[in-house]
Amino acid sequence: MGRLAVILGSNAIGPGGEEIVAAATAHGAAVVQRHGSVDAYVLPHRIDHEANLRPLIEGGVDRVLAIASVGSLRTDLPVGSLVCPDDFIALHFGDSIFGDTRAHTAPGFAARWRAEVVAAWDEAAGEPPVDGGVYWQTIGPRFETPAEIRLIAPHADLVGMTIASECVIAGELGLEYAALCMVDNLANGLAEGELSVDEMEADRIINATKLRDGLAAVLPRLGVVGR
Repeated sequence: MGRLAVILGSNAIGPGGEEIVAAATAHGAAVVQRHGSVDAYVLPHRIDHEANLRPLIEGGVDRVLAIASVGSLRTDLPVGSLVCPDDFIALHFGDSIFGDTRAHTAPGFAARWRAEVVAAWDEAAGEPPVDGGVYWQTIGPRFETPAEIRLIAPHADLVGMTIASECVIAGELGLEYAALCMVDNLANGLAEGELSVDEMEADRIINATKLRDGLAAVLPRLGVVGR
């Protein structure tokens, strides 16, 4: 039986982030900061997912719980919603650790592990994440235009810049992978007025408390070491 790794996103950098990191490490999980640190921040399109994930294999990890900050493509998924997606769209990416036919995989979130994460969060945190949804990965680092959001919103529920690529690489390495996505903003054009980065950062600080408390409650139930 292997260890659990928690991969933290941009929600764990900046105000409130230290508490999320502390909650993730308190129970012995392997913890990865996807974007590095405040002083050495790695932009989404420059993240080396294989470099982040391969050391986990060497450390005995067999499953990953990824935490991500996302935009909502639906007004009925407001800021503060937590979603465990079950599919993704990333048509313009060709990420793979392989340079041969082994790259012809059929990637996706690990269904059994997803169900375990959703059930544990429901039992421990008292507020279940939305079970299912489609994550659309864009390139970044800029946010999408309102026209781009109108194009993708009929086909997905969340928009972000990292989770699909990370899921593909994790699967190629043999890691079970599930993601919990915190809605930190409504996608550009969905809310009244222009998308405000300052407003998003303020909401992210509030949401950091929810992530901290949820991780502290759920990790003991997920069997951090062995299953």
